[in-house]
Amino acid sequence: MSYLDQTADELADLALSEAQAAGSDTIVDNIGELLGASSQTLQEAYLTAIRVRRAEQRARHMLAQSAERRNGQ
Repeated sequence: MSYLDQTADELADLALSEAQAAGSDTIVDNIGELLGASSQTLQEAYLTAIRVRRAEQRARHMLAQSAERRNGQ
């Protein structure tokens, strides 16, 4: 994994953790803007990492709901 990807992944994990703790996505957006001001490349990698994690969460939630419905019948 490249330094860029590793850094973007770490920042995404930290930002999403903080957003969940604060109950607001403001920090996720603010970090994206901060990165864009100094490194568009890192900003793009970070935003991709955020989207991937959010998509994974939605998919896991859908799978869990499906399993609950199947087990409840």
